[in-house]
Amino acid sequence: MQNDLLNSEVMDVSVTNLTTEGVLPELVEEEKAIDFSQFTKKDFVTLLKDLSREDDFKKVDRLLKEAKPLYDELRESEKQSALSKFLADGGNKDDFDFRIDEIDHQFDATLKLIRDRRNQYYKGLEEKKAESLRIKNEILEKLRNLVDGEDSPSTFHQFKELQKEWKHSGPVPTSHGKEMWASYNAIIDRFYDHRTIYFELKELDRKKNLEAKRELCIKATKLLNEKSIPVAVRELNELHNEFKHIGPVPKEEQENLWQQFKAASDAVYSKRDEFVANLQAELNKNLEAKVILCDQALTYGTFASDKIKDWNQKTKEILELQKKWDSIGGVPRSKQKEVNKQFWSPFKTFFHNKSLFFKKLDEERGKNLKLKEEIVIKAIALKDSTEWDKTSQELKTLQVQWKEIGPVPEKQREKIFAQFKEACDYFFEQWRGLQSKANAEQEENLIKKDNLIKDLLGLIENKSATVESIRAIQAQFNSIGFVPKKDMASIKSRFNDALSKALSSIASLSVEDRHDAELEIQLSGLKNDPQADRKIVHKEQSIRKQMVKVENDIAVLKNNLSFFERSKNAEQMKQEYGQKVEELTVHLQHLKKQLKMLNQA
Repeated sequence: MQNDLLNSEVMDVSVTNLTTEGVLPELVEEEKAIDFSQFTKKDFVTLLKDLSREDDFKKVDRLLKEAKPLYDELRESEKQSALSKFLADGGNKDDFDFRIDEIDHQFDATLKLIRDRRNQYYKGLEEKKAESLRIKNEILEKLRNLVDGEDSPSTFHQFKELQKEWKHSGPVPTSHGKEMWASYNAIIDRFYDHRTIYFELKELDRKKNLEAKRELCIKATKLLNEKSIPVAVRELNELHNEFKHIGPVPKEEQENLWQQFKAASDAVYSKRDEFVANLQAELNKNLEAKVILCDQALTYGTFASDKIKDWNQKTKEILELQKKWDSIGGVPRSKQKEVNKQFWSPFKTFFHNKSLFFKKLDEERGKNLKLKEEIVIKAIALKDSTEWDKTSQELKTLQVQWKEIGPVPEKQREKIFAQFKEACDYFFEQWRGLQSKANAEQEENLIKKDNLIKDLLGLIENKSATVESIRAIQAQFNSIGFVPKKDMASIKSRFNDALSKALSSIASLSVEDRHDAELEIQLSGLKNDPQADRKIVHKEQSIRKQMVKVENDIAVLKNNLSFFERSKNAEQMKQEYGQKVEELTVHLQHLKKQLKMLNQA
């Protein structure tokens, strides 16, 4: 019977130890991976502050392992940027001293706090294990003394109490675990072998153990209804631990009980294996989808453009690509780091290049702002000017320059444009006011000049025109200011036509005197003409051409007269040619007189 009890005890311990094999620890605790791709340094500091209050140091270690290298990359990037700017400003690399900012100080301080807490935690854990080792050694010593001592009514009770103490004394350092369990089991066997007097108590205890293990079998069977496989596996591990620490059961129930517990465990593990297989297939499918997105993301890492529209369009595209990435589930853990790097590397490069582009753009817009501020200063200085034509051209030139200058920072755009527009509008409104007034005066002048034309026509109609009256009307006409530009040529043509008719209506004037009068009147009219010099020169050239022609005609006629003098029958021809010579000579005198008048004008 003692041997049976011994065999039962050994078998029970051995089979329960086997049930903990094959459990997947990663399925016990599921955690959603954190996407660090968009983290700023401030975000990392917030994460560390949260971790500083976390007691799950395995989770802390795992997150720190991912987060710290990424933070170091951001810090190094800032350092390199600062160095590049330092060198670009003419600095010497050996003189460069990079100083970390307040966020870096917070990160380092929080990281030290976490590490101190972690070290303290693990130090305390080791101390607890050392204390558990001491306690377990004491329990083993008490058990040995109990086994080697004499039997008493309280011996079995003391034995059970020591077993409870052993169970609740906690884990020991790993290097001592196997040795401690071996010593414990050996002492337990010795106790039952040597205490036959308390066999009835042992049998009763085994029956109680039987009921407890049956209850564990029921709980294990119910785990098949648990929807969360990780939760089921975790709870099954706890049941195995309980099964292991419950004492031996009656030998005849041992195998059947174990088979029940094992069958329930195998069923849970079967569901776990199916879950893992399906999960692995899904993870592989997700991996294939993400690899495709990685290939698509590569083009964004090399994208470059000098247009804001292109960068904004590409940003929309890459953010859509990120949404697709986020919508895809996890990938196999062994591939997670690699595939994340393939996707997020060009992603980060794109936004880094975009940041550089807009930084350069901001610098250019800052320069544009300074140029436009200078234009505003010039426009404000010109807005009160009364040199209308000159200033209007200068302001129009400034407006052209304004358009040629590129955009300014968005927040200053409306303000700087309003200042420039206000200065330009002020000047042109003042000018338009004067122009309106001038236009009204020109309309009045047109009416006055039209009335003078009517006066000339009246003189013609009444046959009362004289050179003096015509000159008086011309003087009035010339003294009147400008007329509207559209009527300028018409009113001048009508007036000149009326002048010519008025002079022609004076019967007492010879042709030459009328021409002289017309010339005198024309010269008088040219005094206020802005193109007077050019017109006088043109008139002078015309008169000189006429003089040359008349002189040539006279010379030809005189030459012909010399031939007629030797002819007896040419008297009539001589008279005709002589008369023509006299007429041309008189005309030549008039032309010379006109030329003299022209030179005296």
